[in-house]
Amino acid sequence: MTPVETPQDLRSLTALRFMAAAWVAVYAFWPDLSGGGAAGQISPGLAAKGYLGVELFFVLSGFILSHVYLAAAGEKRFSYKGFLWARIARVYPLHLFTLTAVGVLGVAATAAGMAIDANILSWSSLPANLLMVHAWGFAPTAGWNHPSWSISAEWFAYLTFPAFAFVAWRLRARPWAAVTAAVAVLGGLYWIFPQLTGFALTEATIRWGALRIVPCFALGCALYLVYRARPLRHPGLCAGVFACLMLASAAFGLWDAITVVMAGGLILALSCLPNARAGVLASAPAVYLGEVSYSVYMVLTPYKLVAVNLAKKALGLGDAGLPPVVWLVVLVGLVPAAMVSYHLVEKPARRWLRGLADARAKRTGASTQRTNSRETRLQPPGPIV
Repeated sequence: MTPVETPQDLRSLTALRFMAAAWVAVYAFWPDLSGGGAAGQISPGLAAKGYLGVELFFVLSGFILSHVYLAAAGEKRFSYKGFLWARIARVYPLHLFTLTAVGVLGVAATAAGMAIDANILSWSSLPANLLMVHAWGFAPTAGWNHPSWSISAEWFAYLTFPAFAFVAWRLRARPWAAVTAAVAVLGGLYWIFPQLTGFALTEATIRWGALRIVPCFALGCALYLVYRARPLRHPGLCAGVFACLMLASAAFGLWDAITVVMAGGLILALSCLPNARAGVLASAPAVYLGEVSYSVYMVLTPYKLVAVNLAKKALGLGDAGLPPVVWLVVLVGLVPAAMVSYHLVEKPARRWLRGLADARAKRTGASTQRTNSRETRLQPPGPIV
């Protein structure tokens, strides 16, 4: 598929994951900043558009899963069962942990007489959250660890990945046609969805989150075809241009589709940047932050519930926003909290679940080998005439 050798680990894309998570975190914490408010009076564009960090994750997901699994799917070497187990090991343990953490905090706050959003402990939404289908329209309210709606959307993309791979594999000889089609689908959905619902698709969570990932995931798959066919020339320059265009379109409040397409261009450019030339993006600290980005995203809500309330209580602020310096300290504190959850929950749980699959595969392989050996011994010495 490709005229050049491509590395399995695209380190700059791993680092980009942290930047996407940080963008979402700034968006989530912005209303807690004194003077920030819902409109974001200091930096209205980038802060207000931080929800598009999720779209960046979605495009990255389509690109990376295609990088790892597309060839196997196209060549009929793809194990759907193994793929889904690997995905569950990747996302479910931390999802379950943070859901439980929010539940414990909610119960404790209620017992202490503190006022909390009644939807946080939405027991009618709990089954859908546990099954990771709460962004498919099965959850009546946005409760528990709300950011996990995007994990439900990812789960939808994982389950339907063979369909994405089927289309992508057949378009592998026409990568730019695939990108053009993906951009057309994305633009069409982004235009028609608000006509039907009254709000943008990029603002959908519980009600339409599963649909929200589809055009972004498809764009990531299509961009991967371009990467495999002919990597961009001058990828560093292209990455800088696309990054500026993405940030500018967000800062000036342009149509979300433009920002998402520019984000796709940034992903393509960074993927074409060799690790040896990626500089700080390929450094060990940047890659490590990328590895903990899922924890950054998932612990955001329980961390915010505790950290913001403690800071306000310590300073006697009541309902007022946090001073800028305190706000920044609270925001940056999300990273070490994520590191703790990564090393104590996410990483060991993923290793354990994958170990179970490896052990089962070894047992199955040994059993198959013994059966084949026995069948060989039972075969007659010559052909049966």
